[in-house]
Amino acid sequence: MAKYVCTVCDYVYDEALGDEEHGIAPGTKFSDLPDDWECPLCSQGKDVFEETE
Repeated sequence: MAKYVCTVCDYVYDEALGDEEHGIAPGTKFSDLPDDWECPLCSQGKDVFEETE
């Protein structure tokens, strides 16, 4: 499972953990997130995220 970092606020979306507070189950791939999903910290869209190690 990969991790993606928001280039605006440094929030990390971890596919293994999901985003349960916002209805995203653990194991949800970043590419499978809804198109309107936003960073939970700064409300930016998926387009500002980059895969990280």
